[in-house]
Amino acid sequence: MSDLPTARDTILTLAIGGASGLAFQSLGISAPFLTGPALMVTLAALFGLHTHVPDRLRDMCMLVLGVGVGAGVTPDVIQAALTWPISFLALTLVLFLTIHLNVLLFSKVFNFSKAEATLASVPGLLSYVIAIAEDKGVSVTRVSLVQTLRVMLLTLAVPPVMWLIPHASVPITAPPETMGYGLTALLLISGAGFAWVMRRRNIPAAIFLAGFTVSAVSHLTNVTPGQLPMWLGLSAFCIIGTLIGSRFKGVTLTALRESLLAGLTMTFVASLIALIGGTVVALLLNLSPEALFISFAPGGLEVMIALAAQMNVDSTFVAAHHIARLLILMALVPVMLRGLK
Repeated sequence: MSDLPTARDTILTLAIGGASGLAFQSLGISAPFLTGPALMVTLAALFGLHTHVPDRLRDMCMLVLGVGVGAGVTPDVIQAALTWPISFLALTLVLFLTIHLNVLLFSKVFNFSKAEATLASVPGLLSYVIAIAEDKGVSVTRVSLVQTLRVMLLTLAVPPVMWLIPHASVPITAPPETMGYGLTALLLISGAGFAWVMRRRNIPAAIFLAGFTVSAVSHLTNVTPGQLPMWLGLSAFCIIGTLIGSRFKGVTLTALRESLLAGLTMTFVASLIALIGGTVVALLLNLSPEALFISFAPGGLEVMIALAAQMNVDSTFVAAHHIARLLILMALVPVMLRGLK
């Protein structure tokens, strides 16, 4: 009975995660509400704290994040995709090569199972990947560490690399508006209902996908324009970061060291392929090298779009590529996982 999580365990775990997010934000660290909780709760778990995030709270956050990602599927993004088809074809090739090369590395060098290797190799969609791992019974710990390290490293590494690329200013678009609480509640309730239907059909990551689908359709039809309230999205990221860290209780230092090395390798391979692909497209289409680099970089959606705005790069162009990356991965990952264990 002593191994069962208690309310005190849950409260303490969430408190560490929330405090870590705020602390990392105050220190000016990138993506603080994901990386802070993931790092500090991981340390707490490794030092023996009985960390725990309730399944219902996890599901609520997956729904919120699905709605948040779906809000990026706007008519402007679709128009951008139709304007630069070669760039999007190159992006698809980059994603395919990235996953296949990393799957080989993980399975041959780091002894990951095929399912672990596939999920750990996905260059994006951290929340979706974790949801699929949990649904399929794959080790969330190893996959989470590799994926979190990817987000952390790219968040820290992309800005300095950007300053080394020849800079060509491009007019940026205005920041998106924020949805009102009524529309936000409507999307969340609709997403929850659709998730119930998808779960009955045993669709992996049903809650995330339901939120994404409902939100994407409503944004494409302009029924619910705008993004989620910032505090809601950040809270969901904070709890997902806490969830990631909570999975590390009982992990040995040897396993942790191997996963860290695997994460560094995955990030390097994914970034190198993205850099080569972006450079080739920039030369072929005479587009901004910095815009292509940010667009192809396998970092977090929000971080890359924010970086585009900071660097005076067309954020619609960048957003279109990162939304396309998510859509391609959502279609590709379930197919690649069929029959794998």
